[in-house]
Amino acid sequence: MATAGLLGRCAAVPDIKGLTPHDVGMTGRQANADPDSTGDSDALQREYDLQRGLSDSPMEFGNKVTLLAGGVLAFQAMFQAMSSARDSINLEYFILADVESGGVRLSEILLDRLRKGVRVNMIYDSYGSRDTPGAFFDAMRQAGAKVIAFNPLDPLAVRAGWSPNDRDHRKIMVVDGLIGFTGGINLDKAYENPPSAGVPPDGNARRAFWRDTATRIEGPAVAELQKLFFVTWRDQKAPAADPANYFPPQPRQGVQTIRIIGSSPGDSQPLYYASLMTAVQNARRRVWLSSGYFIPPHQEREELARVSRKGLDVRIVTPAFSDVQSAVYAARASYGDLLEAGAHIYEMRDAVLHSKLAVVDDTWTVIGSSNLDRRSVVFNNEVDAVILGHDTAAQVEAVIRQYMDVSRPIELSNWEHRPVGERLRELEARVWQYWM
Repeated sequence: MATAGLLGRCAAVPDIKGLTPHDVGMTGRQANADPDSTGDSDALQREYDLQRGLSDSPMEFGNKVTLLAGGVLAFQAMFQAMSSARDSINLEYFILADVESGGVRLSEILLDRLRKGVRVNMIYDSYGSRDTPGAFFDAMRQAGAKVIAFNPLDPLAVRAGWSPNDRDHRKIMVVDGLIGFTGGINLDKAYENPPSAGVPPDGNARRAFWRDTATRIEGPAVAELQKLFFVTWRDQKAPAADPANYFPPQPRQGVQTIRIIGSSPGDSQPLYYASLMTAVQNARRRVWLSSGYFIPPHQEREELARVSRKGLDVRIVTPAFSDVQSAVYAARASYGDLLEAGAHIYEMRDAVLHSKLAVVDDTWTVIGSSNLDRRSVVFNNEVDAVILGHDTAAQVEAVIRQYMDVSRPIELSNWEHRPVGERLRELEARVWQYWM
């Protein structure tokens, strides 16, 4: 969910010069040949070299990735993992509520594990989780869990540097240091709404059906999620976590290569944004995106238009209904240029779209918490899994294709003749899009 309306320090999206094959020393056939003619291994090697050149942060080999399309599947997988925990459970969520899956509540699982000696550490964003009753967190603390509110809204309660606009938008779960979850799905009761809920006539997003995705990761990349959790724990000046085997040996579980990217406010060169821009700038065939809040910074919008004009297959799925409806109008303000450039835009109308997905050329995929907006670049703590591998790319393409099948394509000919009232709402939303 968005965090619009919190005012604080100003920040700008940095200009990103993505890497090119020349920058990483790729020349000749390797840099210029079509991926289909060089084979899968060359296409993956090319993307690996480009992404590796962006940062020294680790790219972990040998991971298994399971895409979880929808809150029901995600909660089932998460609850199963937590129920089997033997050592530790770490949770870091923008919205952390006492959600339910299969008739069992999150609190019941956590209390049971605490009684059996499992260490439980929790970080929740004080703004995103403002509707969660304090009694839930109190019960966790009384049972022995360590619980931290990120950037408390009350400045007298803060333990670290405080800006009300800086929020922890991450979604991280790590169980026994061996199984990790991340993506767009919060531990939020909105995901308990069935598909039949659709979008209520009054547009109340809290009672609507939400389409979203998470991913279950096994392998060496899980340690990077765990490290990110403890960086936030440290930065919030939290008391020391109880001892546990938080970083067990990580054998290879699959063939996917993953870089876990943690973005934070004030990053001069935000790595996720640079990774996305590099992938888009070097795309050869397709760029498919899904974003719950599509308010792209200027450079991102320009790059998407540029690759569209080159004839690449650019498809973007956005919501027609949102918990922040002004964000929908702000997104629509950027449709015209993209449609004119040849991009395809689809608006989902039967649910609230919240997924943050991107796939480029069957090799580069991202599943995470970052939206395609300014807030995700300059204000929020975010977490994104950049995954190199055809298997995950195929899974994400299939999900985005499903999204397109239940969405309405926006045609340029109709878009140019939309009502004046719609245009006025777009102009009004542009005033506030910096904070969305």
